[in-house]
Amino acid sequence: MDTILVRAKPKFADRIPAYLQNCRQNVIAMQDALDRVDFETVTILGHQMRGSGGAYGFHAITDIGAALQQAAESADTDASRKWLGELSSYLDRVEIISD
Repeated sequence: MDTILVRAKPKFADRIPAYLQNCRQNVIAMQDALDRVDFETVTILGHQMRGSGGAYGFHAITDIGAALQQAAESADTDASRKWLGELSSYLDRVEIISD
């Protein structure tokens, strides 16, 4: 798997590790929610990631969050799990470049 390099926005650089850790916790929460057929939780967390990713410089998180939100709103388990896998893979490969 290739590393994904993202340049940290200077004003958020000190908050990025905690943000990415929170995203990883969201992956676990969404997996648990899907196991319980709780699409509302996936919709909410996907929406939050959609809104926050770009602010921190992680446009892929925004895009994946939007896809997760849409899949959950449609109660599409397969698509939700697919996008959750994409998010997990992204988080495993992303590396921050600081100025």
